[in-house]
Amino acid sequence: MAEARNTAHAPRIALIHALRHSPPPVEAAFARLWPEAQLMNLLDDSLSADLARDGALTEAMTARFLDLAAYARRAGAEAILFTCSAFGPCIEATARANADIPVLKPNEAMIEEASAIGGRIGLLATFPATLRSMPEEFPPQTQVETALIEGGLAALDRGDFAAHDRLAAETAAALRGCDAIALAQFSLARAAPAVAQATGLPVLTTPESAVRKLRRLVAG
Repeated sequence: MAEARNTAHAPRIALIHALRHSPPPVEAAFARLWPEAQLMNLLDDSLSADLARDGALTEAMTARFLDLAAYARRAGAEAILFTCSAFGPCIEATARANADIPVLKPNEAMIEEASAIGGRIGLLATFPATLRSMPEEFPPQTQVETALIEGGLAALDRGDFAAHDRLAAETAAALRGCDAIALAQFSLARAAPAVAQATGLPVLTTPESAVRKLRRLVAG
């Protein structure tokens, strides 16, 4: 059976999340940078819980990503953006299986923008698995200094957004010799103003970088 395709002027973009905190920042980025897009949110927060439990990506987890993408395609998605940065190999497998449409990892566009800045990039995350997988995605010539925001995810989980942003800013300020700060998770985007104020450096967020790239790909 042929898959449904959205042929209206406004494309349908599937956003697939593994953390419940991810939808608001990416929706805000679309509202600022591509308001015409029709957004479709799919959330399976058990993915992050299972990765934290297992400590490694598995074939079963990749299969779940493929299933989510297949559902999005059947619903008419013209492009897919994954928003959790700890699942790079699973997303790469999904992109290979859906090579006829744009399928983006959450961080690939930000990595491209950070690499264009060059020098030393401070990479911040609240989810430890992100800092294990994401540095390998940067080009070899880019120096990456990672930092875990201790207590940041717990603050977000309990709704203490001020503490989350403060912890992110303090962690960023403790880094030395960086030319830019990259916030590795969609849920961290809200802390960008506090991080910029604390460091005086350019701050890149995954949602805005991803929306810019996705719009270019779909429009092209």
